[in-house]
Amino acid sequence: MAALKPYNRIAVKIGSSLLVDETTGLINQVWLGSLAQDIASLTTSGKQILIISSGAIALGRGRLGLSKANLSLAEKQACAAAGQVVLTQTYEAVLDPLGLKTAQALLTLYDTEDRRRWINARATLATLLKLGAIPIINENDTVATDEIRYGDNDRLAARVAQMCGADLLVLLSDVDGLYDNDPNIDANAQHIPKIDEITPNITAMGGDPNKKRGTGSGGMATKLQAAKIATDAGCTVVITKGDKQNPLSVLASGTENASWFLAKTNPVIARKQWIAGTLKPKGSLIIDAGATRALAKGSSLLAAGLVRVEGHFERGDAVMIVDEKGTEIGRGLTGYNANNSAAIKGLKSGDIEARLGYDGGATLIHRDNMVLNT
Repeated sequence: MAALKPYNRIAVKIGSSLLVDETTGLINQVWLGSLAQDIASLTTSGKQILIISSGAIALGRGRLGLSKANLSLAEKQACAAAGQVVLTQTYEAVLDPLGLKTAQALLTLYDTEDRRRWINARATLATLLKLGAIPIINENDTVATDEIRYGDNDRLAARVAQMCGADLLVLLSDVDGLYDNDPNIDANAQHIPKIDEITPNITAMGGDPNKKRGTGSGGMATKLQAAKIATDAGCTVVITKGDKQNPLSVLASGTENASWFLAKTNPVIARKQWIAGTLKPKGSLIIDAGATRALAKGSSLLAAGLVRVEGHFERGDAVMIVDEKGTEIGRGLTGYNANNSAAIKGLKSGDIEARLGYDGGATLIHRDNMVLNT
């Protein structure tokens, strides 16, 4: 899979129109089995894979006998509840025989927009990936309302890619990428294989969201919005038509059309730029000389090097990192609140659980969540 070789953490978004047969309302089992083979191949080569899958509402329609095109919010929530269990079981059925563990994660808008919930969701997904599991992620449509939902999984996929530090987001869809005009209307529309920057002109090519299908809510407009979110976070995005067997292998071969939206940086650098430029510190961690030297060499900040805590902050807030001379040497997102940080100052990792009653780790600020002054 040459085209996917440079990427290590890959988020794959699967649209309802690919996963669910529109006529029968059932899973496209043969297609999904071929996708599972691709995922197994990627994981064998050392890639970490996340799946953001639509399909719960589409599957629930069939189970509950709702065939009309437009559903009320309550009906959508009921369909999501009835369909999600089938969706999860389906992925387990195709991935488990290949030796792959799956884990369900249902997210709402609050989970990616609220700082503390974002941190908790990020930690859970990161742990699943570390343990070799493949998260199967969907919007929690059962509880989401029109006011607090994404409404399409393209933008959810982009937020998940951003949250998890993915370096590639694959949007498997019923279209083969971006055109300069609607190819269904204009026979001379030109396919655009590479986009270096999402300008207003590019955004205008997206048109309006897709309202034709009963199985999905996205369109090129929402895919471009997703691409903007992800590329700004250092994640390259590719939109490709995914209805072929082994769609990731086909994408990697370069034999079919696809539109690649290139990130100008990587997820770690993008995250550090965000920390440095947009966050207002809510407190300070004063550290000893040994910790100062360790940070300069690229280490994370550990509790053992903490001398004093100033300010009132919660887990995930931005804080300043200050040496014993009072000089700010950097800033970052803390893994503990102010009270707990003070309680574990100077402790080795093995002593933290006894002090706090739980082990949140020795890392006060991970190096990926830290920016040092130069």
